[in-house]
Amino acid sequence: MLATQFIDGFVQARDKAAYLRLAGVPFERPGAGGSTALKLVDVELRTEWQVGTAAPSFGSAELSYLPFPGPMVTERTNMSLVYVSMREKSLLDIRDFLSDRKQEFDR
Repeated sequence: MLATQFIDGFVQARDKAAYLRLAGVPFERPGAGGSTALKLVDVELRTEWQVGTAAPSFGSAELSYLPFPGPMVTERTNMSLVYVSMREKSLLDIRDFLSDRKQEFDR
């Protein structure tokens, strides 16, 4: 729910960079091994609709598939922060960022 609210706020914000700064989103992060700094260059929003579910079937190597009727189809928007350097690209899921921030506040 927090991620949904964060995404809605970002979409509505007139100054998106300021919104990210106020939220404590780092504009630079250490790269693999910490030798280079990754720079925040994109915020990726991706909308998906869950139209069914699949689960292991008892006694079968196939998945059991259950398509949803129209009213059960759900929409969700995911957000990733895209960081790059000359040698590396890293995506930080906003749910992971928010979870880490919550743990910092809980300490």
